[in-house]
Amino acid sequence: MAKEPDPDDLIIGDELIAEGRSGIAGETPEDMPGWMRKVVATIDITNNWVGRFTCLLLVPIIFAMVYEVVARKLFIAPTIWAYDTSRMFSGALFMLGAGYVLMRGVHIRADFLYRNWTKKSQATVDASLYLLFYFPAMLFFFWVSLDYTISAWVKWERTMDTTLMAPLAPARTAMPVGAFFLLLQGVAEILRAFHDMGPERASKYYKSLPVYIIGLLCIFLSAFFPAIMPLGDWWSSLVDSIGLTSIPTEFVGIIMIGVMLFAIFVGFPISFTLIFLGFVFGAWGFGGTLVFYLQTLQFNSVMLEQTLAAVPLFVFMGIVMEQAGLMERLFSSVQLMLSRTRGALYLAVLFVSTIFAAATGIVGASVTILGIMASKTMNQSGYDTKLAAGTITAGGTLGILIPPSIMLVVMGPVLEVPVTDLFSAAIIPGILLASLYAAYAMIRCWLNPDLGPILPVEKQPQTSPYYWLEAVTVIFSIVVLFVLFFMSLSGALAGLFPLSWLIIPLAWGLIMLFGAKWVKKVKPGGFYFSDLWYEFFIGLVPPSGLVAFSLGSILFGWATPTEGAGCGAMGAIILALAYRKLTFAKFYEALIKTLEITVLILFLVAASNFFGAVFSRLGTPTMLTEILLSVELSETLILIIIMALIFLLGWPLEWVPIVLIIIPILIPALDKIGVNLTWFGILVAVNLQTAWLSPPVALSAYFLKGVVPSWDLADIYKGMLQFMVIQLLGLVLVFVFPQLALWLPEFIYGQ
Repeated sequence: MAKEPDPDDLIIGDELIAEGRSGIAGETPEDMPGWMRKVVATIDITNNWVGRFTCLLLVPIIFAMVYEVVARKLFIAPTIWAYDTSRMFSGALFMLGAGYVLMRGVHIRADFLYRNWTKKSQATVDASLYLLFYFPAMLFFFWVSLDYTISAWVKWERTMDTTLMAPLAPARTAMPVGAFFLLLQGVAEILRAFHDMGPERASKYYKSLPVYIIGLLCIFLSAFFPAIMPLGDWWSSLVDSIGLTSIPTEFVGIIMIGVMLFAIFVGFPISFTLIFLGFVFGAWGFGGTLVFYLQTLQFNSVMLEQTLAAVPLFVFMGIVMEQAGLMERLFSSVQLMLSRTRGALYLAVLFVSTIFAAATGIVGASVTILGIMASKTMNQSGYDTKLAAGTITAGGTLGILIPPSIMLVVMGPVLEVPVTDLFSAAIIPGILLASLYAAYAMIRCWLNPDLGPILPVEKQPQTSPYYWLEAVTVIFSIVVLFVLFFMSLSGALAGLFPLSWLIIPLAWGLIMLFGAKWVKKVKPGGFYFSDLWYEFFIGLVPPSGLVAFSLGSILFGWATPTEGAGCGAMGAIILALAYRKLTFAKFYEALIKTLEITVLILFLVAASNFFGAVFSRLGTPTMLTEILLSVELSETLILIIIMALIFLLGWPLEWVPIVLIIIPILIPALDKIGVNLTWFGILVAVNLQTAWLSPPVALSAYFLKGVVPSWDLADIYKGMLQFMVIQLLGLVLVFVFPQLALWLPEFIYGQ
């Protein structure tokens, strides 16, 4: 029998990570040459310590955001430093941690081809692309960002968009320092590749290294010190002689996209591929000097984007919430609550996944924990494997749609749409998808009761004779509590009497508390609340309350997305402490995991912004927009084509490169035809959920297979594909009825 996995041993925040390196930093293969082992181990240990210290930058970000909200709302004394502190520390976090993350192998690849190659072939490709892409890109970035940072120190530049006018030099220093550690780690990575490819093949690379280094040095000197190495005129003549300068810059952009897709599918980390291609095609299209500084400006812009500071905070909130173990308590209580219902475990899985999609936003956490909790009971109760697998994986994917979703936080600046609009627009489609999943599972069980039998009598809980009255009373009370809570946040309860916005929800909570105690003591007419309701309440209300406060404060204008995320992160810490689930080791583990996920997202944001800036400067988006409009297609047909493209790209790619690379290319055309970008963003979000359920990537399948090895991967795929069809139905509904996405933002914020 397969060993049952221990939830504490699982790495479940890695759904964005196409590759990860486990083990202790500094460990090297015993058959690696001695000098190579020393170099690799020293570099790994150096970046490991850098990462260990860098992750601590998250603590002052949380403190700054919580302090700002408390000072502004309770004492009407807003700070002038919290805004700059959060964005600059967040920017430094992702730049300084980049070398550590590369050392841990935490980066995004389109690796569905790469993973099927032999180790020797992988090493050969890696070594070639490190030499071709990585080292030139990082060397140029280091030098230009160093010059940019020195200028900031010399001139003592300050921000001009805040009252504090904070100095920029300290935050900018993170760029050349981060680039240096990336260059350093690149040396360790290429040495690993040389070792993995074998001595015979590696010897050929060693022989070519002197020529490579001299060539790279010549290019570097000619770009930044033309007086020393005047190769510019020679290069221009060579380019002219082969006719490259005669190609219009718009077509250079087309070639750029084609090369980008090819390079990504080869399997090299996407961020570094985009940076290198941006350099090459930018230098071809409008000159090397401009493109070098354009990259630094784009990275600096991402570092100072305050909305993106919400990314590490929401990630940290989700990881700590998962550590608190509330998901298991809620699932156990819901399955007992519905034990007399056919298909109860399907409903329990979907209910719990919907709640924790909002609480954590981490697909890997939801799928693995649900698989551990539900699979054993489902197997023992005779549930259908395909439908069970589909329910677990589909429910887990809700985390990228239901707010506060990290994907929506990243998508907001890309679409230039307020994150608050995307959050409010995603709520109804998220609930709609969860409802469609549940309806499908229940209809299947109604048509074929063997798919989801009623739980055995011995697994059903003891309840009072008035079980349904228990259920109605508890659920009604909780619903009223949350309605009052949201009314309080929205201001609907303010002004009725002094502190009415606070007193009314608290009064209802006290009525629930003392009412439950009275019923437990008196048991009127034999009526009492079963023990399962206590577990249900403890599992549901704390995480839901935290999400309601964090999300509600954002939606109703009490806090910015970053402030709401900071308060949510602090609330998650308090909850984990209250349930005695947070130790220093787990807290530090959450910081490290947050650093890894934050770096891989934000570094790709910066790289794709640079790539997109070069692409736009070449004029290709304008040309494509004009071509698209010239064929006189209707707005509906254009959107259908775009949705089909995104759906197809979702099979080999994750949401990050699609949102950051593909979507910006489409925005000019969408603006021209007058598409509502909030609605479009939700269409994309619903569409991209299919990436989690579509082979060959389908990471949800691998997460589930990892914790339920007794389930055949083919059955998991078959179950997932059923729910992918339901996702497409949900996409069609949001497409045909835009108000499903637009009604709530219009209701909250007006037209």
